[in-house]
Formats: sequence, structure tokens, C-alpha cells
Amino acid sequence: MAVSDDDRSVELDEDFSVLPDQTSDDTDQGWGEAIPQRPARSKLTARDLDLLAERPPHW
Repeated sequence: MAVSDDDRSVELDEDFSVLPDQTSDDTDQGWGEAIPQRPARSKLTARDLDLLAERPPHW
């Protein structure tokens, strides 16, 4: 006797990822650009720290 699709139980695995959150070509390294070196925090001015604090989340 065949079981209909409505009666069939399906186990969902929450840890399964179909696609990664970010691919390698979505990064500067993926485009062949060097990773920018940030200056040490001690070398940043107060204005630099303010700008970093106000930086939008998509940067």
C-alpha cells in the first residue's frame, strides 16, 4: 500500500547549508586584491576611532 505525501514524515536538518553565506569571489582576495593592512589602534586618532564607530554595518 502506497503512502501519500501528506502522511509521509520528513526530517529537516537545521545544520544543512545548501550555499555558503559568502563565496570566495565575493571578497577582495577572490578578485586578486591584497588584504588591506589596518594601522595599529594606537596610531589612530580620535577622529579615526569616531569614524570607525560610525561605520555602516555593510562595510
